Amino acid sequence: MYLWIKALHIVAVVTWFAALFYLPRLYVYHAMARDKGEQQAIDYFSVMERKLYRGIMTPSMIAVIVFGIWLLYLMPHWLGMGWMHVKLVLVLLLVAYHHVCLIYLKQFAAGRCVRSHVFFRWFNELPVVVLLVIVILAVLKPF
Repeated sequence: MYLWIKALHIVAVVTWFAALFYLPRLYVYHAMARDKGEQQAIDYFSVMERKLYRGIMTPSMIAVIVFGIWLLYLMPHWLGMGWMHVKLVLVLLLVAYHHVCLIYLKQFAAGRCVRSHVFFRWFNELPVVVLLVIVILAVLKPF
C-alpha cells in the first residue's frame, strides 16, 4: 500500500509543479499582451490561466496534500526528523504561492494587474528553487 500511495503522491507532485511552472509563464505572456493592447491575446490567456488553475493546478495540490498526509500516517516516524519539518514548511510556502497565483489570476481577469512581465519572470523562479530543496531533502534526508 505504501508504494502505491508514494507513487500517486509523486504523480500529483509532478502535475502540481508543471502547473506551478506554467501559470506564471502565462502571466508573463499576459502582461506582455496587456502592455501591447492585444485584447484577443489577453482573452486567450485569461481562459488558459483559469482552466489551468481550476482544472489542473488546484486538484493536483489537493492530491499532493492528501497523499502526503496519508504517507505521514503510514510513516509517522518521519515527523520526528528535521528534514521533514523543513519540507513541510516549504510545502506550506508552495500552498501560499499557489494562492498568490490565484490573486494574480483574479487581477488579470479584472484588468487590474499592474505587475510587469519581468516581475512574473522572477516570480516564476520561486517554485524551481523550492522543488530543488524539497527533492534534495526527500532523497538525502540530511538531518
